[in-house]
Amino acid sequence: MANEKDKRHILSMLVDNQPGVLSRVAGFFSSRGFNIDSLCVSETHDPLISRITLVAMGDMAVLEQIKKQLNKLINVIKVLDFTDVDYVERETALVKLRARPEHRAEILRMTGIFRSRVVDVGSDFYTVEITGDEGKINAFLKLVKNMGIKEVARTGLVALAREKK
Repeated sequence: MANEKDKRHILSMLVDNQPGVLSRVAGFFSSRGFNIDSLCVSETHDPLISRITLVAMGDMAVLEQIKKQLNKLINVIKVLDFTDVDYVERETALVKLRARPEHRAEILRMTGIFRSRVVDVGSDFYTVEITGDEGKINAFLKLVKNMGIKEVARTGLVALAREKK
């Protein structure tokens, strides 16, 4: 079992959609020695509100203090911790692969198996879009690594709590 310092924490914050809010939120984490492993920010259905989804590893006691202080920030509307909550998570990655003639069919087969899709084709590369949880994306990257990954861009995790039944 992983110790408390290695625990993965997913926070979802609703904040005012204003300049400087993200900087203040990130500053809270860095000033307390928390590295942000993943960060995704976007406007919600309400253009005045943004959602910040943040993944960090660390001690639960320190995270509790950060959450309390974040809730006191004037631009923070709500902080949700998914540690003990049932939730849905997704991430998207764009993966540019070398498409040597001997690997093209295999890349297309892997793309189908992982329910991803080729979104760009060049004379010597394919760019694949893959969406899923972190494990799915990591498994895809591991399988295509020997074919020649040129570049990878990942969005970072987004998550929403499941509704109670």
